[in-house]
Amino acid sequence: MADPNNTIAFQGLPGAYSDLACRNVYPKMTTLPCRAFDDAFQAVREGKAALAMIPIENTVAGRVADIHHLLPDSGLYIVGEHFQRVNHHLLAVKGARIADLTHVHSHIHALNQCRKLIRKLGLEPVEHVDTAGAAADIAKRGDKTQGAIASELAAKVTGLVSLKANIEDAEHNTTRFIIMARQPVDPKPEAEGTMTSLLFRVKNVPAALYKALGGFATNGVNLTKLESYVGEGFVAAQFYADAEGHPKQRPLELALEELAFHTTEIKILGVYPGHPYRRRVNAASG
Repeated sequence: MADPNNTIAFQGLPGAYSDLACRNVYPKMTTLPCRAFDDAFQAVREGKAALAMIPIENTVAGRVADIHHLLPDSGLYIVGEHFQRVNHHLLAVKGARIADLTHVHSHIHALNQCRKLIRKLGLEPVEHVDTAGAAADIAKRGDKTQGAIASELAAKVTGLVSLKANIEDAEHNTTRFIIMARQPVDPKPEAEGTMTSLLFRVKNVPAALYKALGGFATNGVNLTKLESYVGEGFVAAQFYADAEGHPKQRPLELALEELAFHTTEIKILGVYPGHPYRRRVNAASG
């Protein structure tokens, strides 16, 4: 039995990109595959795992469905983030050649992210629930005409071979993950690069969101993410936001005070160190 204190949960099968992210960030931890995102949350809540690695958005596919609706009631805190470059591989059974392939299997997002190669090779795309599951199915079938798009880790897990690496259309294809735990972390207010994730509900009055966000603008706080939730009656009353800074740093502290005047609820989901990827992107765009 793996030590729960040294276990990190993820959604998907062994070899999934979430599994790869877990191993890249925590190479000494045991990864725990879970059927659904809520199962990964539950594994942490019940003490079966210390952490959960959850994808939240991708530069090509956009937001990950359901995550933002699950976060408010997860009972967990965001304690870190990770940006994982997505490198898709064209996998097949041993002995197969690219010329042998007629079909390629994968998750709909992975298929869409590799359209150029699929079209060039004249392959028939076949949708699966996830990339790692597609690789496992192809390995089980043992058919040289059937390929899969998945990670290099999936190839190692299933025994498939990579016929071609880095087949994604977009070079910037990157997924942002959040790392969740039962207890929050508390970076020092003076630490550089701190991120704060929060939920808030605006009052149901005209210009409530405009007024709520004014404090961030006047205090020079950068919001790197803002998403709404459509609730009952199709009223966008709840918002998820990522803000640069620590709640005890004066600019963000003042912004949150202003936010409180125009909202009915503010919930801090986590205060955590920002990933170095942010600094590299900011430096490149500056």
